[in-house]
Amino acid sequence: MDTTSSPHARVTEADGVMTVTFDRQDKLNAISPQMTALLWDAIRALGDRDDLRVLVITGLGRYFTAGIDLNHPAADRRGGKLPSDVAYRRTYRRHHLLYDELEAVEKPVILAAQGGCLGAGVEMAASCDFRFAARSAFFQLPEVGLGVIAGSGGTSRLTRIVGPHWGKWMAMAGERVSADQALAIGFVHQVFPDETFSAGVERFARKVAAMPSEAVGAAKLVVDMAADVDRTTQRHVDRLANTSLAGRDDFAQRTAPFLAE
Repeated sequence: MDTTSSPHARVTEADGVMTVTFDRQDKLNAISPQMTALLWDAIRALGDRDDLRVLVITGLGRYFTAGIDLNHPAADRRGGKLPSDVAYRRTYRRHHLLYDELEAVEKPVILAAQGGCLGAGVEMAASCDFRFAARSAFFQLPEVGLGVIAGSGGTSRLTRIVGPHWGKWMAMAGERVSADQALAIGFVHQVFPDETFSAGVERFARKVAAMPSEAVGAAKLVVDMAADVDRTTQRHVDRLANTSLAGRDDFAQRTAPFLAE
């Protein structure tokens, strides 16, 4: 297993799975610039390297993350630190682009919340392909109580996943959602007991990592596109994707045993 460390987090690699683990427990894993930089390095490596198949983002301690560290904000307007709305949005977007890349990379990204997941943690989760929670985890967007909204996808992406009904519950009312409730509303895919959480996530990550990478990447693109185009266009996209995939060695090798029978 390959391991690298930086302030507040570490990265491990094993069997095609890269795992970023937040470890800033004295600050409830509040997201620092160092953690953001490490995530950028991880997502770039995932996209560039054929040997990496899956990215898992998780944490240690009671919180997955308490959100952005307000002592090191990505875009702080307090005290007139940024001179204009344009400058504010430009600075803000640097962080927003990270979540866009999590969503866009043609490989699976898994968020594994072992504890409380607040603010930017929920926004990050909504950008990932798969979301898992330990039984003791919970999810909340507290931004509205501070006079702003979750503006890096915590409002728009969340609503696309759970619908306006629960989007308002979390983004408008700032209500806390337990792990079991997050499963019921469709935000997380599975909840594991705390004591078997890491093992359960690892099993899933290894399973997906062993699947044909081209097919997994195509499935991600096609599923995401389904939300944006009409049904006729989607059927054409399905067929175009399979036209390429059905001619690959992966398909021939994996169907050979069935043909032999």
